[in-house]
Amino acid sequence: MNTPLPHAERLEALTRLLADWHWLWSPAPFTHAGAPWPERTPAADIAACLQALDDARCQRLQQRPFDASPLAAWLPVDELARLVRVPDGAPPIQAPEAWAAHVGGRKWQQMLAFAPQVAVGQGQRLVEWCAGKGHLSRLLARRHDGSICALEWQPALCESGQALAERQGLEVTLVEQDVMAPSVSRHLGDADRVVALHACGDLHVRLLELAREQKVAISLAPCCYQRTRDKIYRPLSRQAQQQAERHGLSLDREALALSVQETVTASQGERRKREQANAWRLGFDALQRRLRGVDDYLAVPSLAYGRMPERFEDFCRWAAREKGLTVPDGIDWDAYRRRGEACLQRVNRLELVRHLFRRPLEVWLVLDRALWLEEAGFEVSLSQFCPRALTPRNLALVAQPA
Repeated sequence: MNTPLPHAERLEALTRLLADWHWLWSPAPFTHAGAPWPERTPAADIAACLQALDDARCQRLQQRPFDASPLAAWLPVDELARLVRVPDGAPPIQAPEAWAAHVGGRKWQQMLAFAPQVAVGQGQRLVEWCAGKGHLSRLLARRHDGSICALEWQPALCESGQALAERQGLEVTLVEQDVMAPSVSRHLGDADRVVALHACGDLHVRLLELAREQKVAISLAPCCYQRTRDKIYRPLSRQAQQQAERHGLSLDREALALSVQETVTASQGERRKREQANAWRLGFDALQRRLRGVDDYLAVPSLAYGRMPERFEDFCRWAAREKGLTVPDGIDWDAYRRRGEACLQRVNRLELVRHLFRRPLEVWLVLDRALWLEEAGFEVSLSQFCPRALTPRNLALVAQPA
């Protein structure tokens, strides 16, 4: 593989592209009755091209947006693909099947793939951040034959995890700790490395902040960047701040959420349920525009798939009650259901533009974190620790104080 681009150079190029095409990837087609883009070149041509795609090609581009994309006629597809290319990490470790007890299969495979990102010297002390029941801590304790402190704020998870560790004879201590509280810093005082597999939003930013201050090594797979207090993203590194200001790039929570919207791990059944739910929401959207006499999207609360009504009509009546709307008699429910399904076909095609910029957004956010650590004197590497099919959140940031 070619030598990876320096982090600063990669971030600069991504900032430029994200800013240049912000007008195209930022609007959400789901909330618009037609194409969501301003009337400027090449919006109309892109919309026409996407609407002409058959279902098979649309589905392929949803999963592999850079491969033979028809959008390459207008958009910098090859350059985006190059800039998001990250080296593969070390292969996953092998472990006895008995070690996987009490851990879900997919989660276990993710842990085996992430474990090589955690380099531990003889006698070094590990801390796991946002540990849950300490599944990763137990794996690492076995692999490195050492003790680990696992921080978790939920008492029930600490209790369950401690019982598992003691039953398995492992030196893992579950500590009830809110990692956002000032008291968490005491746990990093004599730590050599902090590990976090899929720590969300502000939780992993807090880890980075403390690690910078206390010069502690990190092995981190970040996740859920949109789970933050700030409505508008504030870049962490000076270089990201400067590049964002230079190019006029501003990211709100919706943009941060777009970076983690891949669902390649969902089963066929889950995908069908999600498609039906989206079609029903779009069918209700058409109905509510008529009922209100307002041609604007109206957000409806989310419902878990297990709580979705069995009939489209019942869903619409529930949504109408939630929004204080009165549904008159004589509604042609089948017509609105079919309209929602047709709208979803349109939305799925227009969303392919956003899919192109989803991974670039995520890589940009991780590079911001990497550069923030480098600015504090850390040596930082970025790799892809597992295939996307195992988890789309497969970027690992490993940092060592210089």
